[in-house]
Amino acid sequence: MKPDAPLEYRGDFKPIATSVPGLTVCEHLPKVAQQMHRIGQLRTIVHSGSQHAEACHFMLTGHPQVPDVNAQPVGSVIHPCYGSVVSEQFGWRNGLPPTVQLSAGRIKYHHAGYLGSAYDPLRISSDPSRDDFRVEDVSIPESIGVVRTNRRRQMLESLDRFQQLRDRTGGTVADRNEFYRQAYDLITSPAAKQAFRIDEEAAALRDRYGRHREGQATLLARRLVESGVRFITVEFNGYDTHDKNFIELKDPLLPKLDQAYSTLLQDLADRGMLDTTLVICMGEFGRTPKVNGLAGRDHYPLVNSICFSGAGARMDGHVHGRTSEKCEHVVGTENSTHDLAATIYSLLGVDHNKVYRNIDNRPILVTDNGQPIRGMMM
Repeated sequence: MKPDAPLEYRGDFKPIATSVPGLTVCEHLPKVAQQMHRIGQLRTIVHSGSQHAEACHFMLTGHPQVPDVNAQPVGSVIHPCYGSVVSEQFGWRNGLPPTVQLSAGRIKYHHAGYLGSAYDPLRISSDPSRDDFRVEDVSIPESIGVVRTNRRRQMLESLDRFQQLRDRTGGTVADRNEFYRQAYDLITSPAAKQAFRIDEEAAALRDRYGRHREGQATLLARRLVESGVRFITVEFNGYDTHDKNFIELKDPLLPKLDQAYSTLLQDLADRGMLDTTLVICMGEFGRTPKVNGLAGRDHYPLVNSICFSGAGARMDGHVHGRTSEKCEHVVGTENSTHDLAATIYSLLGVDHNKVYRNIDNRPILVTDNGQPIRGMMM
């Protein structure tokens, strides 16, 4: 909040006190305000992606994606998102995939890029707030049943053994067999079925998260962490507020975030999970400091506040970096999205110096020499 800036910069909202003395947040985040002692803010990340697609590539992979004259990303290298790198380095657990995406649509650049589709997130687009919520990819259809599924698997294995006799290297069959094995593990795993049974949560806790898609997806993310999924992304839609910014944020956007985000932090802390679970709240860029003629704010990648909690991140209301009086630029040292990626990977125990190779066998550093931001780490 910039309460002392001119009206056209500070906007309509007022700051309120938080659980950290002297630290304020927006008045429409009263529940998050009470969790600020469990949040650290990073205010030094700067990139040049002013359009959604390229900005998503920056923020979800750590790497730039060069746009063409029509502002569409081009280039031979599509880098993997954070979850896909985690997937490649740590693998499956308890019959569950390493990374899951909970979103109504497809998130731009939230996939494995040059690592290959084997490391793509499991995408769940169904709404967990609905009474008939069901994840198709972790259930055997009733029309097929377990017996027929097992017969199909046995027949597939027989065909693969036959093909392997004709394929001396066995590489193609071996790769495909791994996909099939993982898929079979997913639909037959008791842990997977249990993880998605969000209806088993207490009604009061579901109410606290919010009986909307975003709230219940956040609760589902907590269940998935408990069950062994290593990286989950929950998408909150609607923040591209070029007009009516303050109306849209006041209701419904900020109340949903306030409920889900604050309850997740409290829930993880109550279960003793926050120390081992990294929670990040961020968008692909910030919004323009000055309010436009439509009472909105436009894309602004030069200032972007990101919140970290848990897993060795500095919390207690810690703020790393600061911005100018009107929030137009970072004051002092800036950090790149390579540094952001290195910070995230370091907190997750991932080797951020690892070298991968793309489809052309070119060596690629996973963070392109990005360095962890020590000010955000305990």
